[in-house]
Amino acid sequence: MYGPACRMRSIGMTVRAAFRSVETRFVMTLLPIRLACAALITGLALSGAAVQAQSRSSAVRQEPIQPIPTPVIKNQAMVDLGKQLFFDPRLSRSGFISCNSCHNLGMGGTDNLKASVGHNWQKGGINSPTVLNSSMSIAQFWDGRAKDLREQAGGPIANPAEMASSHELAISVLASIPGYRATFKQVFKKDEITIDQVTEALAAFEEALVTPNSRFDKWLRGDDKALSAEELAGYELFKNSGCVACHNGPAAGGTSFQKMGLVQPYQTSHEAQGRAGVTGKDVDRMTFKVPTLRNVELTYPYFHDGEAPTLRDAVDLMGRLQLGREFSQKENDQIVAFLKTLTGDQPKLVMPILPPSSDKTPRPEPFKRGN
Repeated sequence: MYGPACRMRSIGMTVRAAFRSVETRFVMTLLPIRLACAALITGLALSGAAVQAQSRSSAVRQEPIQPIPTPVIKNQAMVDLGKQLFFDPRLSRSGFISCNSCHNLGMGGTDNLKASVGHNWQKGGINSPTVLNSSMSIAQFWDGRAKDLREQAGGPIANPAEMASSHELAISVLASIPGYRATFKQVFKKDEITIDQVTEALAAFEEALVTPNSRFDKWLRGDDKALSAEELAGYELFKNSGCVACHNGPAAGGTSFQKMGLVQPYQTSHEAQGRAGVTGKDVDRMTFKVPTLRNVELTYPYFHDGEAPTLRDAVDLMGRLQLGREFSQKENDQIVAFLKTLTGDQPKLVMPILPPSSDKTPRPEPFKRGN
């Protein structure tokens, strides 16, 4: 019944069956690997898509004004010392005026006065600019006479119309206070306290006074709901009218000097002459540092002489004097609405506990006049 041919067919069928069995087991062994690879590839694809979507959502709109970056604190101990000094009135001759007196951090970094009140109730020479975001400025003071915050910090201490002290007296006060001696030594690794250390610490603290996360910044980063239709219309009007020629960058200003009264002369009785007082050049007369517009709703009154009490007044005057344009009431309202979106997160500070004076600390003279 089973001849040679039948036996050969039987052997062939057995071999093919064995191969099919091996192939089946091999395929079944590879299946989980294939599934895992497919899942990995799919996961990578989805992850790549998610990264691309995240990149699109975090992309910053390319506008003349850019978001304020979050500050990077390099030396917290230095910043903390600067905060103490910023709030300490003992740096003034009267023992009454501190940096915060004119640059009140609860009022947008200003005092909301046309001119600050100095020693013996003297009228300050100019409107106090905000200290917030001041590290982004091309220079300090309206006329740019200080190249940076360190150079600026020493000025008011010795100005007879402001804090009316001297660098020598201020240092003797600090050196007589045990708590300050210990802190300065900890921060600077030296026994002696110097005015350069004081201004460096003050500058470090002021560099940390930035105001990110305004509603406008959120819009720049892709949040279409951050601005209302009126605010967005105000920005487009602000941009297309040419305001961004001076008010640009993260601080929306502060990076150039411009003539006040470019199209029409600015009428003022104020004696400040702007950059001309620094350079001695008549061409620089009435040329001032462009102020930042960040937190501008908080920093009234406006201009170097404080003669514009409201944002509406400032917008109207800038339109006519700098652009040769008279904004309608609706346009003015739109621009003002946009400007208010530039208010960012205000510094959240705990008032520092100042170290007590010692028996050797020079006593303040709040009522003494003259030198």
